[in-house]
Amino acid sequence: MTIAITGATGQLGRLVLSALLRLDVPREQLVAAGRSREKLRSLRELELTTARIDYGDPASLDAAFDGADTVLLISSSEVGSRVDQHRNAVEAAVRAGAGRLVYTSALGADRGKLLLADEHLATEELVTGSGLPWTIVRNGWYTENFEPAVHYAAETGFVLSNAGGGRVASATREDYAEGIAAVLAQDGHAWQTYELSGDTAWDHDELAATLTRVLGREVVHRRLSPEQHLAALEESGVDEATARFLVALDANIEDGALDLVTGDLSRLIGRPTTALEQALRTIAGDSYV
Repeated sequence: MTIAITGATGQLGRLVLSALLRLDVPREQLVAAGRSREKLRSLRELELTTARIDYGDPASLDAAFDGADTVLLISSSEVGSRVDQHRNAVEAAVRAGAGRLVYTSALGADRGKLLLADEHLATEELVTGSGLPWTIVRNGWYTENFEPAVHYAAETGFVLSNAGGGRVASATREDYAEGIAAVLAQDGHAWQTYELSGDTAWDHDELAATLTRVLGREVVHRRLSPEQHLAALEESGVDEATARFLVALDANIEDGALDLVTGDLSRLIGRPTTALEQALRTIAGDSYV
């Protein structure tokens, strides 16, 4: 059984590779595919087979997927270009005669609440319409995405958001990677869609309370309007495009886009997902305590 993994040089892809090795998948059955030559070189030093791919170059995808029984398509980071890039990957998997295609989508992509959902849903349609056995893993939000909030809270004593009382069922990248690895390494996951998220959904008041314990100083959640939050982000040095994205994301959170708790992830990994406080302590490290 050969598993080809796109995005293998990214943070999630490398963790998936590590999780597969912990599941005793032989190294010779893994193909780590990515764009960065330097990062691919580091994977070769781990005695992994590598392939340099470009989603805009179908020939590179054909070479990477040749002989693959399973292809993991980790979603591209290039928002706005994803559907065309993913189409090339899906078509290459079909040409390779892959036995299964696994795609990392977004939590609740079909609920239409998340600003990133449209491209993911369009890709899901490509995957499920490919004629190949498929598995969709809809990843929720990474707790690590709140690292800037940890640093800001440590410096100012505040968590800023326009998310209101909206909740986030986050989990760590490691949690998601282990879940994806289980789907890749085990039988019985074809034709399934998994909604992967943390076991507990928390709001920003609870985030602030948890940071109070983690940082050893009082942290308060300041509920802002979208306009106030945008101004505060730009004042703190965040570029306008990123600031607008974060404000829009908080609006999605308030609307319930990231609050879905299904238990799918903890069932796949055979343990509870990493608790918010534990994850935040890892993020904070020794910097503030």
